[in-house]
Amino acid sequence: MLKNHFDFTNIKGDLFGGLTAGVVALPLALAFGEASGAGPIAGLWGAIFTGFFAALFGGTQTQVTGPTGPMVVVFAGLVGEVSRQAGAPFPEIAGIIFSAVVLAGIFQIVLGAMKFGEYIRLVPYPVISGFMTGIGVIIILLQASRLFGSEPDGGGTIAAIEAIPAAIADPNFAALGLGLLTLALVFFWPKAIGKFIPGALAALIIGSLLGLLVNVPTIGDDLVVGFPSLVLPGFERETAFLVVEAAIILALLGSIDSLLTSLVADNATRTRHESNKELFGQGIGNAVAGLFGAIPGAGATMRTMVNIRTGGSTRLSGMIHSLLLLTVVIALAPLARAIPHAVLAGILIKVGWDIIDVVYLKRAHKGPRWDLALMALVLLVTVFVDLITAVGLGVFLAALAYVRSVAKQQLDALHTNADSKLTAEETELLKDYRSRIQLFSFSGPLSFGAAADIAHRVRENVHGREAIILDFTEVPDVDVSAARAVEAIAEDARDEERLIYLCNVNEKVHAQLKGLGTDKYLPEDYQTMVRIDAIRTAISQISVADHLSRSDKPISNKLKPA
Repeated sequence: MLKNHFDFTNIKGDLFGGLTAGVVALPLALAFGEASGAGPIAGLWGAIFTGFFAALFGGTQTQVTGPTGPMVVVFAGLVGEVSRQAGAPFPEIAGIIFSAVVLAGIFQIVLGAMKFGEYIRLVPYPVISGFMTGIGVIIILLQASRLFGSEPDGGGTIAAIEAIPAAIADPNFAALGLGLLTLALVFFWPKAIGKFIPGALAALIIGSLLGLLVNVPTIGDDLVVGFPSLVLPGFERETAFLVVEAAIILALLGSIDSLLTSLVADNATRTRHESNKELFGQGIGNAVAGLFGAIPGAGATMRTMVNIRTGGSTRLSGMIHSLLLLTVVIALAPLARAIPHAVLAGILIKVGWDIIDVVYLKRAHKGPRWDLALMALVLLVTVFVDLITAVGLGVFLAALAYVRSVAKQQLDALHTNADSKLTAEETELLKDYRSRIQLFSFSGPLSFGAAADIAHRVRENVHGREAIILDFTEVPDVDVSAARAVEAIAEDARDEERLIYLCNVNEKVHAQLKGLGTDKYLPEDYQTMVRIDAIRTAISQISVADHLSRSDKPISNKLKPA
């Protein structure tokens, strides 16, 4: 079984890729742990647990999993809100907090079992860009005051913004100097050296060494050394809603983040990941992390690409990345107590900047304005409301826009495509009857988006016509709204004593119209009629009407009784 699960043919590349990804992950894990409110060590253990188990059970061979900006933002918000409601510091409510992480992992496992992987990836790009950019902005805002050597009073974006003026007015100049140096190192670290020593790691080491020479706030006792204890999940009625809501957000956000990273890995390696299996692996990783007091994680794009570019090609590389971090925790954790908060803040500001979709923002004005407006709306809701509202609202509005676009195409095709699809014989037949017969050609599945305007569009184009023909050649199915629209068209024709014919109706559409009872005003033989027969029948009926009009005898359309 292990032989089938693991591929040892690239062990050298996996070893180097995993070790390099681990080196890159080290400063980020510490920084994310610090930003989460659970402490730097929780970030390291989060990278260890999620990275190892997601690689072991996941569906993307080269994926490197660990704490990410989006997950930390949600987790930190939960820590702050539960602490406020419970009126207790983090250690006393750890069981409640980490129950959300365990629950999020279980939700991801369920999503994988229900094969939701393919659907989660359908979130439109402007929505993804908006909430990822919003998360980047939140990370920068949360770290801005820490860069000046002070802490925001309370959690959340608003509290972070309110803390910035006071931090600027009364800075700790030593901390500010270290923070600015860190920013310079992470933004301008030479790429040639970065292949061997990542800029974030260099900034962490240099900043920590310089921090020994000045009086600045450091991690200190926040970093508890040793293997984590089992944290039993806890629930209280007052915080149950917050915990479940955070778990849902973490599960969805972690799933989207991971699957997007999987797509990036596929493009880089020319392979194809297994979406549902990846959700299963991510769920196990987060569930285990929550049980041991570690912060949640997701597929990390930068760390995954570092792994691939330095030789990693199988799940072994992601597991090796975690084992390296475990070695660091066991051997070097005491040294990490000297890391200044300002250094971690500088590293996180760079992470926030990297998350912001600068490429799209530079080009957005050249694309559809609706996409830019949607992205901006999701960004603002992400920053000032919450992530799940932002994503839900973004997906809802994007879906409405898509439905409207499809509906417009269907309505435009209603009369613009009719003539182009006629055969030479049909064109010849209609030559003398163009002012008396109106042909409508539908395109694609008739949806509720177009249904509201179908009957109105037909009414606009049948004035003075004695017969209308509805061509269903390219209609595979109809929904209830579209069926009702067809019924309204037929009823209008009956009321106005206008002939109506349907042609090329497939069995499925016929069954849907009949089953919904919306065919009562249609000709009895509509389900078997083809277009040329409909044209001939309409011409014949009009000719008969012309002949009989002299004697004032009514014509019959062979309509079924209402």
